[in-house]
Amino acid sequence: MVHVLAKKILVVTHEYPPIGGGGGKVIQDLCDGISSDNYFFYILTAHYDDLPGIEKKEFLVIERLHTLRREAYRASLPAMFCFVWKSFWRALRLIRTWQPDLIHAHFAVPGGASAALASILTRTPLILTIHGGDVPGGAPQKTDRWFQFIKPFSGFIWKHATKIIAVSEDSRQLALSHYHVEIAVIPNGIDRKPFDQNNSNPHKPPHILFVGRFSPEKNATAIPEILKDLLAYEWVCTMIGDGPQLGQLKERIQKYNLNQRIHLEGWLQQEEVNQILCKGDILILPSLRESMPMVGLQALAAGNALVMSDVGACPEMVEVEKNGFLIEPGNIEGFTRAVKHLLASPNTLSGFKEYSKTLSKKFDIQTVLENYRSAYQDVLKS
Repeated sequence: MVHVLAKKILVVTHEYPPIGGGGGKVIQDLCDGISSDNYFFYILTAHYDDLPGIEKKEFLVIERLHTLRREAYRASLPAMFCFVWKSFWRALRLIRTWQPDLIHAHFAVPGGASAALASILTRTPLILTIHGGDVPGGAPQKTDRWFQFIKPFSGFIWKHATKIIAVSEDSRQLALSHYHVEIAVIPNGIDRKPFDQNNSNPHKPPHILFVGRFSPEKNATAIPEILKDLLAYEWVCTMIGDGPQLGQLKERIQKYNLNQRIHLEGWLQQEEVNQILCKGDILILPSLRESMPMVGLQALAAGNALVMSDVGACPEMVEVEKNGFLIEPGNIEGFTRAVKHLLASPNTLSGFKEYSKTLSKKFDIQTVLENYRSAYQDVLKS
C-alpha cells in the first residue's frame, strides 16, 4: 500500500534484470535504493521467457510487457517498436488510474519515445536518463542502422523532457553534438557491500575476467587474441556473457588451443557475477565503444586491476599504473603487454587490486541515489 505522502514514479525501460546488460542493473539499483515511504515505483519493462508478468515488492511493482523479446542480452528492432507501442498505451492507462507524479524513462529509445508521448499528452513531468548506446554514434555497430530510421523522429523526446541526465561526461558530450538541450551528469554507482570482505591478494593462478555482451562493440573476440601469447605464464580466464559473436569467439579459442585456459560461463545472474568478480584479479575490457560500463565499477569494488580501452567513461575508473592501464581501442599488442606486466609481478598486481578498492569509494551508490532524489525533487518543485 502506498504511503499517503509518497511520490509515485512511473519508470519506463525496456531492460530490467534479469534481462539486459549493465544499464538494467543500474536502473534496478536506483529503484531498489530509492523506493521507500517517500517514493513508490511502478516499472514498465519487457517480458522474457518465464518471468512473472507482475512482481510486487513493498514499495515497488514490476510489470513486464510481452514485446517479441527473444534474447536476454539484446532487443531486436521489432521488439523495440513493440515495446514503444505497448508501453505507451499502458503508461497512459497508469497515468489515468495510478496518477504518478512523474515519469522516469531510461534509454532515449525505445523507452524515451513512449514516455515522451505519454508525458506530452498528460502533462506529466518526464526525466530521461541516457546510458550511451541510445545516443546516435554511442554504439555504432549495434545502433547505427536503427538510428537511420529513428533519429528524424527522436528530437521530440529530448525537447520535451523536463530533465535529462547522462551517466557520463562522454555520453553527455556525444548527445550535445546531436541535440541542443541541457544535460546533467550523474555517474553510475556501485553497491560496495557484496565486495567488502574481498582481499587484495592475487589468486594462484591469477584469474582474468571478461564480462559483457559478445557483440562487435564489446570486442569480446579480442580476448583470445590478447592472451594467446601469454601461455608461458600461469593464468585462467573466465568469460561471462552471450551474444552474436559467440561462435566466432569459440573458433578463436579453439584456434589458439586455449580451451583449458578460457572458460565460457554464459549469461549469469548478478549474484553469480559478483561471486566470480570476487575471485578475479584482472578485468579486461577491450571495447571499441563504451559509455560507463557497470562491470568496470563492479570490478573496482571487487578489487580487480583494470585493463580497459581508452573510451567513454573508462578513464574515470583507471589511474594508469596505479590500478590499471588504458589502451587504444583495437591495440591487441598493447593489451597483451599490459596483462603481461601484471602477470609477471604479483606484488604489482596486489598493489593495483588494493588501489581499485580505494578508488571504488568515489562511485558509492549512496551518493548516486542522493543525486537522483535531488533530481526528483527539483522536477516535482518546478
